[in-house]
Amino acid sequence: MLLSRHCPQSSIAALTVLATICAGGCIVPGLAQSPPDTLPLSTVNTLPSLLPALIVPNRYTLGSGDRLRLEVFNVPEYSQEYQVLSDGTLSLPLLGTVEVAGMSLEEASANITQRYSRFFRRPTITLILLQARSVQIAIAGEVKRPGSYTVTPEGSQAERITVTKAIQLAGGITQSANIRDIQVVRSGYGATGSDQTIVINLWELLQDGNLSQDIVLQDGDKVIIPEALTLEAEDARALASASFAPSVMTVYVVGEVANPGIVEIPPNTPLNQAILAAGGFSNRANQNAVDLIRLNANGTVSQRNIDIDFSRNIEDSLNPALRNYDTVIVSRSGLSLVSDIVGTILSPVSGILRILDGF
Repeated sequence: MLLSRHCPQSSIAALTVLATICAGGCIVPGLAQSPPDTLPLSTVNTLPSLLPALIVPNRYTLGSGDRLRLEVFNVPEYSQEYQVLSDGTLSLPLLGTVEVAGMSLEEASANITQRYSRFFRRPTITLILLQARSVQIAIAGEVKRPGSYTVTPEGSQAERITVTKAIQLAGGITQSANIRDIQVVRSGYGATGSDQTIVINLWELLQDGNLSQDIVLQDGDKVIIPEALTLEAEDARALASASFAPSVMTVYVVGEVANPGIVEIPPNTPLNQAILAAGGFSNRANQNAVDLIRLNANGTVSQRNIDIDFSRNIEDSLNPALRNYDTVIVSRSGLSLVSDIVGTILSPVSGILRILDGF
């Protein structure tokens, strides 16, 4: 052997004993290496998540209340669940507080990886969203149910609350909404913590498909939808077909129709179709004109007498589009009114004649 040519037999025996000792797991004084400054970590992540991860949209950003699982490969004592604190930070071993609010999962993971690289060699960090935070928003103005709404994600989807989804939560827009000038007021913005007002134009979303106008809302945002001063018939039809418009509205058709009472119809339904939805005119109806009573947003009440022509298309003057809670009054015809008056006058005489017939 090559070894026997350069070493005496006693040295070979000593090396054999030494190899046996090392194979047994003992540390030989003087040969043990000092630990490296950093701990080597594999670049392959095989740690399973204890809870199923949510399906996270690309634009989802972390915030206070999000529940996360941080996995550090080969360091199980650091692989734990954490919740983003009220100040937007995570409290992590060795690192202390780490800012994650406003970051995506990828950005936060990269930030934590860079911080842990001071302690580990090539750390592999995986950040998983287990439970998305609840988001509270307020919506005011031209919607059916203005107020405050708390949205808690359910199932495996981390919900992104956009402006249109917030409008849907509030029952949809009214027919007098100005969607070109919607304001999103965001408090605590920037280093100064001042309010920021974002003006968005959902008309661009309807006409051009500009998704950038349908921004993702953050916790504490307030959405304000103003009233349109004027609304063209074409604009009204476009609004009625929008996904964030209500699917039905309620009007009242009373008087001389086949089925008087509450009628539920699609938004932007014209007057003629509302009358037909109530069963059409009765035989006693004045089929020439009806009265339209409308409660305006400023609290006033307007009344119009409108000539009826079922051959007309929708137009504001002769066949207007109805609004929520409009009232249509169909009066009796002149002939029916005269007949009722004559009947009222003659009813006592008819009673007397019936009595006399008994003698």
